[in-house]
Amino acid sequence: MGIKIQSMKELKAEMLAVAKGRRQVPSDAGRMSFDSVGAVMRLLTPENRQLLAAIENNKPVSVADLARMVGRAEPNVSRTLGKLVAGGFVRLKPGVGKAKVPEVAIHRLTVDIDVCHLEDRVAVA
Repeated sequence: MGIKIQSMKELKAEMLAVAKGRRQVPSDAGRMSFDSVGAVMRLLTPENRQLLAAIENNKPVSVADLARMVGRAEPNVSRTLGKLVAGGFVRLKPGVGKAKVPEVAIHRLTVDIDVCHLEDRVAVA
């Protein structure tokens, strides 16, 4: 599965063309999309990567459990998880009661940057 990288201008033009019936919905419309490789990298801060490692290595049973494991406030961890979920890096599965169980969804990310053109590619595994 790949992550689509396109500028906001390109995304807007694509959406307008689909809405006006000039083109079909792209086959990758359901995939993750970022406006730049930089956006992906800003999401993968060392702190966020440590959180991902804690999820993968310790298998927390809830967000509260994860917050205790990493010594951070639960609201702070919840906000961070929201961003990681939106980026497709984490899934929140139903747990006991109202608990959500965080699970790492992407384990490896490959970035291919064409330094002379704005045709960057990101592949995930």
